[in-house]
Amino acid sequence: MNSNTNKPLTDAVVIIPTYNEKENIELIIRAVFSLKKDFSIVVVDDSSPDGTAAIVQELQKEFPNRLFLENRTEKQGLGVAYIHGFKWALQAGYDYIIEMDADFSHNPNDLPRLYNACAVENADLAVGSRYIEGINVVHWDIKRILLSYFASKYVRLITRIPVKDTTAGFVCYKRKVLETIDLDQIKFIGYAFQIEMKYKAWKHGFSIREVSIIFTDRIRGNSKMNSSIISEAIFGVLKMTLDGLPKKEK
Repeated sequence: MNSNTNKPLTDAVVIIPTYNEKENIELIIRAVFSLKKDFSIVVVDDSSPDGTAAIVQELQKEFPNRLFLENRTEKQGLGVAYIHGFKWALQAGYDYIIEMDADFSHNPNDLPRLYNACAVENADLAVGSRYIEGINVVHWDIKRILLSYFASKYVRLITRIPVKDTTAGFVCYKRKVLETIDLDQIKFIGYAFQIEMKYKAWKHGFSIREVSIIFTDRIRGNSKMNSSIISEAIFGVLKMTLDGLPKKEK
């Protein structure tokens, strides 16, 4: 992890993990930086062979001290990339750390709403939720919608966590949440990582607020979803619940 000793220019950073996102990365960066609320961005790139990192490096000349790049040597999974980003953000001194996809499935215009839920309304976590006002998903086929919706219902049934969109990947954390959770004890590396983070935050007593968003499937680039990711999300939850928090986390 690269060190960053300079004080951040803003209190919030958006972590964007990437693998082969050359079609989206410049567009998403410019969209975030066009918001009235100032955010920093750290792109965590898993050595994308399509040149994603090179695009970010070029943009860093235009956005010094606001745009950062963490190059990882191999593709190890979404959860591992986010944990790398979390550790970087904590070391850099940010108070609010936000997860967001690079492919515009998460609308950058919703970033201030997630931030305000934590910074103004005092939630510990703010979750961009697809399922608190019906099903707000665009461009998914019905099979994928039902799989995601009922996976979240299954997680709520097993864990009792009071969150309707447990697999959501658009989340704002206060730094104290990430400082409390033992990030080295996170076991899931795929989309179940999102479930595990919310579950552990809830078990530690942190408050979670869901903010309604509209999720739009990617238009450019290829989806990273596959059957093994889905299996991890569904079948790993029962074991996670039975195991509870590791002793060092209690």
